[in-house]
Amino acid sequence: MSDGANLSQEECEACKAGAPKVSDMEIEVLLETLPGWEMVEEEGIKMLHKQYTFPNFVTALAFTNRIGELAESVQHHPDILTSWGKVKLIWYTHKIGGLHRNDFRCAARSDQLVT
Repeated sequence: MSDGANLSQEECEACKAGAPKVSDMEIEVLLETLPGWEMVEEEGIKMLHKQYTFPNFVTALAFTNRIGELAESVQHHPDILTSWGKVKLIWYTHKIGGLHRNDFRCAARSDQLVT
């Protein structure tokens, strides 16, 4: 089984409509490597959610900007909600309406961006 650090080192691949979603068993195994992340289902779409906490708005915004840079670098974009001392991050693959391995890779990379 890989851990979050190994997962973050995997190369992201371009996702196209019809790319395979991860199975429920894969989701369970991959989530074990990502502390604090949870899989939620909204309107039939499985997504990865995590809320990060920070001491103030400035550090939350700085983290949001680092996530934006990550997203652009891999051309895979999360939903982000930034508020005072909090950032809610949601990774899923819009093109396939669910979770791809890229979402787990990006979640692992997101955790590495917390300073």
